[in-house]
Amino acid sequence: MTPFRSVAAYATQGIRAFGLGVIGNGFADRSEKGVPLFDVTICAERPGLVHTDLDLPVRVGSGLEAMAGADVVILLPPDKVPLSITPALREALTAAHGRGAIILAACTSTYLLAAAGLLDGLRATTHRSLLDDFAARYPAVTVDREALYVDQGDIITGVGEPAAVDMGLHLVRREHGAAVADIIARELTASPHRHGDQARHLGGPVPPTTTERQLDEAMAWARANLDRRTSVDDLAARVHMSPRTFARHFKAVTGTTPHAWLLSQRLSHAEELLETTDLKLEEISRLVGYGSVAVLREHFVKHRGVSPRAYRQAFKLASGR
Repeated sequence: MTPFRSVAAYATQGIRAFGLGVIGNGFADRSEKGVPLFDVTICAERPGLVHTDLDLPVRVGSGLEAMAGADVVILLPPDKVPLSITPALREALTAAHGRGAIILAACTSTYLLAAAGLLDGLRATTHRSLLDDFAARYPAVTVDREALYVDQGDIITGVGEPAAVDMGLHLVRREHGAAVADIIARELTASPHRHGDQARHLGGPVPPTTTERQLDEAMAWARANLDRRTSVDDLAARVHMSPRTFARHFKAVTGTTPHAWLLSQRLSHAEELLETTDLKLEEISRLVGYGSVAVLREHFVKHRGVSPRAYRQAFKLASGR
């Protein structure tokens, strides 16, 4: 399947300006850097002026027909809930989903997906302040109260507007590969990849700046030495902390454990090498710190859903290489 290129972002009255900014920046023209050129259309049920939460008018020129040909449909979150869904919007979303479009919704816009019945029997999430209300209104949906975002394949839901950046980068990484996602992330000064099951909020008070610097140092060293079989104890020793103290501070700052972070870094580097080089799997396994291809394959299948060889073949087919 060809990776997505066309995006239709649905806007309703009261949409949050931040969401529009995420769409504009995330899918901007970066073709000179090797990023695919995305075709983005903002649409509304009735074309015309749409007011944001800042009461700034935005002229939207396209109607719901924009969803009919889009590879990805993004529901921009409005400022208030509950949201009622019109028959026309329900029909457009159902048709888009039925033909295989990927649909993203974060924060309040998850109500529209649920109201359309597209989340029934699925796991989903929404803003922390809305979880109880959402669960009561849509009992057929399994509400994940801890995830940053939930990827169900053709539907991705997230907790709030900042998570929309993570959702978008995750989708780009999933469909276009790690190298493309990393270029966009650097331009946005965002984390290249935060897992959906990462905690949605910090687990404690913000550590002192000195501790943050120590953690940055340890993480930078680990990224530069992924070929080593580095343990959490090794990272803790580099910044003169006990493993327990290091793990506690690490999770407070990053929202994940040192072990999960290391695994993510190794897999992301493996993705990049599979996409951009013709190195044998044995060499890639060594460069990302795994002792054998079997270990790399085990982690790759568990966390990416395909073998490294299948991932490389799919990427070559999608990119025309």
